[in-house]
Amino acid sequence: MHFFYMPQITGEEVILNAEESRHCVRVLRLKENDMISIVDGKGNLYNAVMMKPDPTNSKVRINSIIREYKKRKHHLHIAIAPTKKTERFEWFLEKVTEIGIDEITPIISARSERLRLNMERITRIIIAAMKQSQRAYLPRINPLKDYQSFIEEAIYKSKIITHCNSQDLPVITKKIMSDTPVVVLIGPEGDFTRDEVNKAISHGFREASLGHFVYRTETAGIMACYLFNLLYEQ
Repeated sequence: MHFFYMPQITGEEVILNAEESRHCVRVLRLKENDMISIVDGKGNLYNAVMMKPDPTNSKVRINSIIREYKKRKHHLHIAIAPTKKTERFEWFLEKVTEIGIDEITPIISARSERLRLNMERITRIIIAAMKQSQRAYLPRINPLKDYQSFIEEAIYKSKIITHCNSQDLPVITKKIMSDTPVVVLIGPEGDFTRDEVNKAISHGFREASLGHFVYRTETAGIMACYLFNLLYEQ
């Protein structure tokens, strides 16, 4: 089944936007009476049938709705310093959306090398990954935020900072508190400074590692996401 995205759906007959219509007709070659699925990013899955294929404004009819489609039972928020190379950060966004994540905040820390992001492009990448993995919930992507402000405002019960400043840190899965929303801090290419780690600890964050090896920023973010999901699936 092909998945499409429309944030607002009202009524039984819906006109797909130009981008989704073009994908329907030009790429997938869908015909009249073909079945499709539409998600709104809020957890609703709409089963629909193609009424009028058109490359700019295809019309579909909604046959049924599934509420809270594959709703996640736990909340994961990753705050991560964007990588110097944009494509690596975009790869991170794509993969964590596919694996399963609820919220992402790009942060600016002492050693950050990227201070600006194209939020429109980032949103398109997350939407595409949501559709590809057949999810109905769109992860929330927050604007860039200063590291100090983020750790001061984080109100989660389970708060973790990962870093490589010590060889004796417990693995992250031992620091995640069960049945509570979790926020994980991932540093830039040069890692968090010792001062940043100490400030996070003073605001209730607990130190953890992702294992015995050193990973790229985007890999560390994906590892944290995967381990979180693996832990709760078990």
